[in-house]
Amino acid sequence: MLKIYNILKYEIFGTIIEKYQTQNKYISIMKSINKFFIALCFFTIAASTSTQAQKFAFVDSEYMLGKMPEYKAAQKRLDDMSSEWQKEIEKRLTEIDKMYKDYQAEQVVLTQDQQQKKQQEIVGKEKGLKDFQKSKFGQGGELEKKKQELIKPLQDKIFDAVQKTAKQRGLDFIFDKNGEMIMLVANIKYDLSDDVLEMMGYTVTEDPNKK
Repeated sequence: MLKIYNILKYEIFGTIIEKYQTQNKYISIMKSINKFFIALCFFTIAASTSTQAQKFAFVDSEYMLGKMPEYKAAQKRLDDMSSEWQKEIEKRLTEIDKMYKDYQAEQVVLTQDQQQKKQQEIVGKEKGLKDFQKSKFGQGGELEKKKQELIKPLQDKIFDAVQKTAKQRGLDFIFDKNGEMIMLVANIKYDLSDDVLEMMGYTVTEDPNKK
């Protein structure tokens, strides 16, 4: 019984962290692979069209999101939700810990049937906690869905503004500095991030980090 409980504690606290660490490592590897092939395709296309003048620029999607008050509000909302669920998980773990310690203290005076009933109650609580953790932080869970609900509209808003900017300026390519393309050199004069923000109606103040 102690072994089962210790495994549960590790799974609940460890799974949340390790799950996203593993996902981030996988995403990082896949992004590196994608960047290589995208860069290869880009330079192949550039070589084949070298006789034609290509107009291009880039934006920094992470920078633009950081300038949007809606994004900061969405991030705070996600952080608050996550914090509340973590507190609930800790509360349930404390309850299970007390149940197990009470069971250990009473075990010698309990009948076989009473012991089995206590064990089933603890196992039921453990299962409920694992289900709760999965429903909130697991793949397709509430946190993932809420992030999609709050963040995707802002990403779509940026995409639409980038499309309009490209059309207005007659640009052939606009790259995302934080996207899949490897940008070894990024001259600030080709950065249209502030222009896109202004097109969306945001007031842009000078950012010393962009110089």
